[in-house]
Amino acid sequence: METKTESEVKVVAEPAVEATPSVDAEVKRISTKEIIAYLAEKFPACFSIEGAAKPLKIGIFQDLAEKLTGDETVSKTRLRQALRHYTSSWRYLKAIKMGVFRVDIDGNDAAEIDQEQADYASKTLKESQEKFGNKKPKDKVAKKPYKGSAAKGTKSVSKDSTDNSRKEKFNSVKSTKRVVEKTAVKLKPVETSNVVVGKNIKVQLGQSSMDAVITEVSGKDVSVQLNSGMVVKTQVKNIFTE
Repeated sequence: METKTESEVKVVAEPAVEATPSVDAEVKRISTKEIIAYLAEKFPACFSIEGAAKPLKIGIFQDLAEKLTGDETVSKTRLRQALRHYTSSWRYLKAIKMGVFRVDIDGNDAAEIDQEQADYASKTLKESQEKFGNKKPKDKVAKKPYKGSAAKGTKSVSKDSTDNSRKEKFNSVKSTKRVVEKTAVKLKPVETSNVVVGKNIKVQLGQSSMDAVITEVSGKDVSVQLNSGMVVKTQVKNIFTE
């Protein structure tokens, strides 16, 4: 039987029924946060848990999986989850700027971040911050001065303005939908034989498609890395070529 490491002993509680838990059961109980700390310890030139983050090389999952072959602390599934969590953090998204170089597991410069990647990271960061409440306080402050103080004439104009705004948004959504549908028609489903690691493809996320690179293939499940560095798990049916 394999000996447990010191870190495993600290984070794994003894089971109530089994006297000798399996290694797989122990590994599953390690949190994503602890895995990121473990990666930062093993690859300090690439990962960090505080301060400014370094943009990661596209396709780094495969490099890490090879380096960690036989490492019982991190399975491929948990590694993929940890990378997704790490690259979705605000700290990491703030590091994706035009002209900055991505790094490999040894900290060496890889590809340079272009404008498209920087814009996507900035957009993702903004949406994430707004989703978690950064926008709501501002909205309340903006509405406060008008509470109970609007004249009758002003109220009527405000209603008309609101109706016009809703119509514009509705028309904008319809227009965007038509553009997306036309774009989707141009995409062709990728052949199964071409679903291989390292291939550049288009991945369908909701109603939009994005450029990505295949990083792992497991049956119908495929992991891809977007230009922003974010790793997304999808299926073959959602992968296309132009």
